[in-house]
Amino acid sequence: MQFKDHFSGHASDYAKYRPTYPEELYRFLAKISPDTKQVWDCATGNGQAALALTKYFNRVIATDASQQQIQNAVPHEEIDYRIAPAEKTNIEAHSCDLVVVAQALHWFDFNRFFSECQRVLKPDGILAIWGYNLLKTNVEIDRVLDLFYVETIGDFWLPERKWLEAEYRDIPFPVQEIPCPVFEMSLEWTLYDLCGYLNTWSAVKKFIKKYEKNPVVELAKLLEPHWGEPELRRLIKYPLFLKVGKLTNEY
Repeated sequence: MQFKDHFSGHASDYAKYRPTYPEELYRFLAKISPDTKQVWDCATGNGQAALALTKYFNRVIATDASQQQIQNAVPHEEIDYRIAPAEKTNIEAHSCDLVVVAQALHWFDFNRFFSECQRVLKPDGILAIWGYNLLKTNVEIDRVLDLFYVETIGDFWLPERKWLEAEYRDIPFPVQEIPCPVFEMSLEWTLYDLCGYLNTWSAVKKFIKKYEKNPVVELAKLLEPHWGEPELRRLIKYPLFLKVGKLTNEY
């Protein structure tokens, strides 16, 4: 299966602008993990989750199919970065206490990935998958962003985006699920930060390629009356959805 690489072309921006996951999430995962010797961070991207997991696990194996993403990942002595697709790695069998996937499951071949998790995880190991959709700030700004997402660049989203929009509810998830707390990401951004983040969207890149203009430029003009001074920092929130549990053989 060929890797669907939609991010390598702007890996450095991806590393700069992607929001960070809350520390409480990692503490929760370490608490429910059977041990904290080794964790696999699959589709690590810029290494954000991998770096955070070093606080709780002795060793982190972080894989990504994109060489450019790995090259832009944050180095750490306890992180073993490897270039590998989610569905086939050289991780030792039954060596991981936990496998995590952050904002990436929708790109995988589900059955092959779950099979690889079964191979890599210890018998009582845990699989944790999470993601997020559109950011939330205030009613006026959210309305403008929703229209941009649906109407301006809606035709440029890849089909896999539907899984994320449905919060992975439509993906068969072969685990005995564990009840989870509710987590969210929160940060303060200027309008410039927001636009930098929007420029990492694959649909925006495809729009630019087709029309040779950046739709985020016009969007910024629409947002400014609701935002105020572009340098003003506003609270941004991303509600997370999380699926956690022990794998079964139902795939």
